[in-house]
Amino acid sequence: MDLLTMLIALAAGALSFLSPCVFPLIPAYISHITGSSIQNNKMEVNRKLLLERSISFILGFSVVFIAMGASASMVGRIFAEQRELVQKVSGLLIIMFGMQMIGWLQLRWFMSNKTWDTGKIRTTGGIVRSFLTGLAFGSGWTPCVGLALSSILLMAGSSETLGIGIAMLAIYSLGLGIPFLILSWVLTYSTGMMKKMNKYVPILSKINGFIFLALGLLLFTGQLQKISAWLAKYTLFDITL
Repeated sequence: MDLLTMLIALAAGALSFLSPCVFPLIPAYISHITGSSIQNNKMEVNRKLLLERSISFILGFSVVFIAMGASASMVGRIFAEQRELVQKVSGLLIIMFGMQMIGWLQLRWFMSNKTWDTGKIRTTGGIVRSFLTGLAFGSGWTPCVGLALSSILLMAGSSETLGIGIAMLAIYSLGLGIPFLILSWVLTYSTGMMKKMNKYVPILSKINGFIFLALGLLLFTGQLQKISAWLAKYTLFDITL
């Protein structure tokens, strides 16, 4: 897997984290998995407990995303002989996803939502509960994350090997999980930064849309592979899977 593909997957995860469907809800997720609350303008929670349960939560949604990547890649291998057609169709869909994020399209079926009621998750082990909550988060197709995640799944489906598809979703999960860990740690000191960033989230959502619009165009025209091949000549991070 080349460096460009890795960066796209990592960036997609980070952009998903900054979406209006995820970022404003981070305190609620942290509160749910740790049983803590916000007091004195910060999250009152033991930092060791926060780290353990946050990692467990991240592992939970990572399992779901990686499984999706494996499934998408297996479907892609079935249509391996029609890879060029698959790439063009995937490119068109990603372009539509980008236009939906920007607001140029208003297709309700793109914004469909499936969620689990994590409030019903009751286990004696906090880490197990956090993991199950992560599974629920990964299985809930919230509108914003669904578009970014679907774009990466489409790319995974058009990838050359099963390993690349799985790796793409693992890196996507990393891109979503690292900012979660950082922000959860910051919230134990102050909630001020998050309040300031909240007002920029709608703008970031539109920026995400333009990024995916460009990505779709590159995939549709076949330029993404050409750029990847060109970068592979100048990087040490070309990984064969």
